[in-house]
Amino acid sequence: MIEAVEELMEEYSKWLKDKTVLRQVVDTEWVEITTPYLDRHNDYVQIYVKMQDGGFLLSDGGETIEDLQMSGCNLESRHRQDLLQMTLNGFGVKRDGDSLTVRASTQNFPMRKHNLIQAVLAINDLFYLANPLVGSLFLQDVKAWLELSSVRFLPNVKFSGASGYDHHFHFAIPAFQSAPERIIKVINRPNREAAESMAFAWFDTREIRSSDSKAYALLNDSEQAISAPVGDALRNYDVQPVLWSKREEIREDLAA
Repeated sequence: MIEAVEELMEEYSKWLKDKTVLRQVVDTEWVEITTPYLDRHNDYVQIYVKMQDGGFLLSDGGETIEDLQMSGCNLESRHRQDLLQMTLNGFGVKRDGDSLTVRASTQNFPMRKHNLIQAVLAINDLFYLANPLVGSLFLQDVKAWLELSSVRFLPNVKFSGASGYDHHFHFAIPAFQSAPERIIKVINRPNREAAESMAFAWFDTREIRSSDSKAYALLNDSEQAISAPVGDALRNYDVQPVLWSKREEIREDLAA
């Protein structure tokens, strides 16, 4: 099994390298990094890096928050500010005005770059439906349902994977008696890219978790139908996809 994981990790690293494009931003110190990850507009996520104080400063250029605001997502309420900050804290990313930033050294540059990209993707997903007509956010709906179901959980957890990368999950339910550890990722905008990202995160971390640990992906199907490739991508890596409309089917499993 270890050999298979190593081979997949090598393929993943090769995919990242082959699909990443660098460009010097004209008349600036910044280098633009175009990644193979897609944002909510199905555009490639871009981040920027420059040398600073003997290390590196990485930034999204303010594009993530500016795009949400231009799309009508008001981030000024205390509730959404807290949710945004909680998400950033989970990846060790700071907010500087509208920019999301991290500082890196030569040694931890790959990890910091990974964390910034994952933070951008998480915020895109978190506020996907957060327009003025939506009263609540999907993550908060899931949290409220877990509490109502008497599920004892740890929110906003981060595990290191076999690759050395950290992976963020929204909830972890500790093992208890005969019930195994259960890990939950909330996907507000279920598409193939989001499913594959979750699948890789679990595949990378499961080898260092308990052998009977289980992973669930809670998929928001209230606004769109979930395509078959989404469920297939998750099941192929032993992640159980659960439609939000059918969440009651796993209530007893999570509350055990």
